[in-house]
Amino acid sequence: MMKRTFVFALVAAMGLWACSQPRQAWNNPVFEGWYADPEGFVVGETLWVYPTASLPFDEQTYFDAFSTTDRVHWTKYENILDTTRVKWARRAMWAPSIVQKDGLYYLFFSANDIHSEEEGGGIGVAVASQPQGPFEDLLGKPLIPNIVNGAQPIDQFVFQDPQSGNWYMYYGGWKHCNMVRLADDFRSLIPFEDGTMCKEVTPQDYVEGPFMIVKDGKYYFMWSEGKWKQDNYRVAYAIADSPFGPFEREETILQTDPAIGTGAGHHSVVKDPKTGEYLIVYHRHPLGDSDGNHRVVCIDALNFSPEGKILPVKMTAAE
Repeated sequence: MMKRTFVFALVAAMGLWACSQPRQAWNNPVFEGWYADPEGFVVGETLWVYPTASLPFDEQTYFDAFSTTDRVHWTKYENILDTTRVKWARRAMWAPSIVQKDGLYYLFFSANDIHSEEEGGGIGVAVASQPQGPFEDLLGKPLIPNIVNGAQPIDQFVFQDPQSGNWYMYYGGWKHCNMVRLADDFRSLIPFEDGTMCKEVTPQDYVEGPFMIVKDGKYYFMWSEGKWKQDNYRVAYAIADSPFGPFEREETILQTDPAIGTGAGHHSVVKDPKTGEYLIVYHRHPLGDSDGNHRVVCIDALNFSPEGKILPVKMTAAE
């Protein structure tokens, strides 16, 4: 009887020890290659990442995608969309944002890095029947070709508001962020209830890379600050009761760690399909590398305080 009691106690102790261990860390960078601006996306129990090919703008003319089911082994899908399938895009395709609707996958992207509307370009959208593509241009032209409120038409993020069911897009560079409402077929913009087509929602210190999650009825709006090639690139956030804001800056949550990596930013957030934990998917520069295009994709835990604030992210690296 004493032997059996000892065994039960040992098993219970081992179970407690196992439960107390931290979840498996990510092996950062999570896959090889120079990539940036990663959008995480969950399909079933598979985590997908859609990044920018981090190359000089005239070479940055395609997207690859990656998927994993175990955090360790990644499958690479090459050239899921490129400029041969987007006739109006001649250079610099970047910052993909993906959503699923009615069995189809819609990939929103920036193209051409326009500095005037006469150059032609802006934000486009492509569609595919599976998450690995191949994607095809949905419209044959940009969805947003205009410079409105001083915002360069880049760095789009699309989400469906869980309260209204409406599809919204946040976008914008040059330190301005706009919000628009999308038609349900993603082929056009439709006006807000007050008749306006575009609202500026720029928070303090915003530069680019907007992202939104909704948790416990609160809207967590995030963005990147600083310069993307420099060590001061970072992520900050705000909390609001509405997708329209106002977005009052809370604090920086992701930034350079001189022991791990520099210039961390242009992120996305997903829930781990197996554990339910929040994950931040982002890019950073390797230590000691001065080439601004040398960026790698990393994933770390995103945690919240009991009061609902986002805690500073602890960047990790493979041991």
